[in-house]
Amino acid sequence: MAAGLSTAAASSVAKAQFVPPVSSGPAEGTSIDAPVSIEVKARPIPWFDRRDHDRVRFGALEYRSGLVLTSSFPRFGGLSGLRLDPKGERFISFSDHGHWFTGRIVYDGRAMTGLAEVESAPMLGADGKPIQAHGWFDSESIAIDGSFVYIGLERVNKVLRFDFSKGFIRARGEVVPLPKAASRLPNNKGLEALVFVPKGHALAGTLIAMSERGLDANGNLIAFLVGGPTPGQFSVRRTEEFDISDAVLLPSGDLLILERKFSWVAGLFVRIRRIPLTSVAPNAVIDGPSIFEASLANEVDNMEGIDAHVTEQGETVLTMVSDDNFSMLQRTLLLQFTLRE
Repeated sequence: MAAGLSTAAASSVAKAQFVPPVSSGPAEGTSIDAPVSIEVKARPIPWFDRRDHDRVRFGALEYRSGLVLTSSFPRFGGLSGLRLDPKGERFISFSDHGHWFTGRIVYDGRAMTGLAEVESAPMLGADGKPIQAHGWFDSESIAIDGSFVYIGLERVNKVLRFDFSKGFIRARGEVVPLPKAASRLPNNKGLEALVFVPKGHALAGTLIAMSERGLDANGNLIAFLVGGPTPGQFSVRRTEEFDISDAVLLPSGDLLILERKFSWVAGLFVRIRRIPLTSVAPNAVIDGPSIFEASLANEVDNMEGIDAHVTEQGETVLTMVSDDNFSMLQRTLLLQFTLRE
């Protein structure tokens, strides 16, 4: 894969994002760990409501389009998050088994039709070895700050920082110091969402790290402010037994927190809560209203990733991706909605 990275200013979405370079895969004689080009097939999802195909409005969100993604590449799947460029085209994603996926979303008008130029490579540790060689699994969250990409590892409750200006997805991850309390999170309900706060906000320079279901003494979800002007610990109020699966910062300065819950009796439920960033502070318990709710009556699966971009027409578009857990019973979905303020 051609080395290098084009960094785009993303003031329209209040963060810096990447435009990955295009390549035709590794040259002959390169390492087995070098990026490889893969084919990803896409089947459109024409409607979001399984019963009412004319319905497009779901809370504050309006359905735009969706895809079911499949690939014969054995490492494709388990997608736990994504970040898009300012146009909503180029993407960086990753699996919970520690593999990068980059490429481009293809559109026909406002509807997604497929993926192109998709490449994959293993995440590397500081020693240049795949992170799995360290026993690091469950890469579950992503945040971006300029050329730096942060990845949260749930089972070991660590965060790695990759400088994409040094080899793009061949960059090596350095461990980011975290509060000691992060190491005490449940190893399968630990760090699940990362948000980097850019310039222009009171918490500029802060990495916000949220746990999936690490609970404080009051049963609320534990989260951390790492670095920035006011580092510390805070909580997200837990309601209706929902767990956190990802988060994104909107241009308005509001946090959108993607949540889910599942039981064999009641089924799968997904929701998004909107919370002002100004309410986030050490020792705070933050809360906000639900702006979107879905269940198996809708085209959802194990939704684990969310990002936002703003179109040329000024519409805020939310993109969500699901983790199929490498299971034949689950699907990798890519869904897009317009946020109606």
